[in-house]
This record gives sequence, structure tokens and C-alpha cells, in this order.
Amino acid sequence: MAVQNSVITNASAFTALRTLNGINRNLDTAQNRVSTGLRVASALDDASNFSIAQGIRAEVKALGAVTQGLNNAKGIGKVALAGTTGLSNLLTDIRSKLTELSNEGITTAQRTVLQNDYNKLLSQAANFITNAKFNGKNLIESGAANVNTLSNLSGNTLTLTAKDLRTLTNSLAGATVATATNAQSVITNEFTNLQSTVNVALGSLGAEVRALNLQTTFISELTDAQTEGLGTIVDADLARESARLTSLQVQQQLSTQTLGIANQRPQSLLGLFR
Repeated sequence: MAVQNSVITNASAFTALRTLNGINRNLDTAQNRVSTGLRVASALDDASNFSIAQGIRAEVKALGAVTQGLNNAKGIGKVALAGTTGLSNLLTDIRSKLTELSNEGITTAQRTVLQNDYNKLLSQAANFITNAKFNGKNLIESGAANVNTLSNLSGNTLTLTAKDLRTLTNSLAGATVATATNAQSVITNEFTNLQSTVNVALGSLGAEVRALNLQTTFISELTDAQTEGLGTIVDADLARESARLTSLQVQQQLSTQTLGIANQRPQSLLGLFR
């Protein structure tokens, strides 16, 4: 049986101290959750959930890198598509000039004027190809290589297919249009080949850039879902934690007062010795 009236052992103070320590630990936990916004901030809080959360965080960061790569590829594809579209639009004017040059009824002076205009259009076409560059990549230049971009965390890729429009443009520029017969031959051969290749490039690049857009949207939605799932694992319910914090602060005050009362108990024994 414990001795109730002792100045050596104060069982009530021990009980009050244990209670106060427990409340202080809970109060520290609640304060950490409120300050960080996290229910699971470290492995000490919940080892298994923290481990799961770290894995999800790694995936979210990796998805961010995938998105960055897709956006870079979209830039390359859109610039190449703009250059190809500009060239395609210009081909209508080039075709018109070639048709005029195919007319045997024009004078030598008129042919000279038309040839100069035609050459300027071809020079502009070459500029479109040269300037269709993004981040050092040009998909429609001679010697261009396909651009393969990581599209997900499984290692799959999306491809931007290179189209050499320079060679055929140079071929068209190098063809002679000195006579009506020459001009008609250029329309049938060099021009038709370039126009066909440009049309194929438009269809290919358009579809590939659209695929990149769709994949980027999907990765964005997937990242949002992953982040939301991470939140359900580690985020603290701040409304609940706020109410708990207030309750624990009151408990702390009461426990501190209880410990003070328990510590005063041996003092009452002094009256027996007066």
C-alpha cells in the first residue's frame, strides 16, 4: 500500500506530471500539423504513409520532367509547322508566277520582271525553312533528324518526323524558267514534287503536334490526380487540428494547475510539526 502522507514520494505529482507530459506531446504534434499543414511530415509521424507519399512525390516530380520535355517538343513541332504553313501559302504565289512564265505571249522584258519576282518568292521560301528553328532544332531543314520525346513514365515516346523541304526548294530554285516550255516543265516536275512533300509535311506535323498537345493535357490531369491523392495521405485537416489545438491548450493549463496542487501537498504536512 502506497504511503499517502510522504515528503519523499508524491504519487499524485507523478500522475499529474505524466498527464502533463502526454498533453504536451499531443500539443507539439498539433502545433506541427498546423504550422506545416501536414499530418504526415516525416517517417516519425507515420512510417508507412510517409514512405508511400515519398514515392508519389517522386512520380509527380518525374511527370513534371516529362511535361517539360513534351512542351519543348511542342515548341519544335509548332515552329516547324509554322514554317511549313508559310511555305505552303507561298507556293500559291509561286505557282501563279510559274503559270505566267509559261505564257509564250509575254515579252522579254515582262519575262525578266516575272523571273525577278519569282526568284524573290523562292528566296522567301528558303528563309521560311531557315527560320523554322526552335531550341536549336529544325525539322524541315536538310539533314534534320526525327525528335523522339518521352511521353510517360513507362518509357514510351512520341515522335516528330523530320521533313527535308530544303532540298526540293533548292531544286525548284535551281530549275530554269527562261522559256515558257521550261516554266511548264518546272510546274510538272520540281514544283509538283515540292508541293506534294509540303502537303505531306503539313499533315504529318499537324497530327504529331496534336498528339503532343493531347499527351500534355493527359499528363497534367494525371499530375493533378497524383497530387490530390498525395494530399489525402499527408495533408492535415486544419479545421480539426485547430479545434484540437485549442482543446489541448486548455488541458495543458488545467494539467499545469493540477501539478501545482499536487506539488503543494507535502507542504500541508508541515502543519503537523508546529
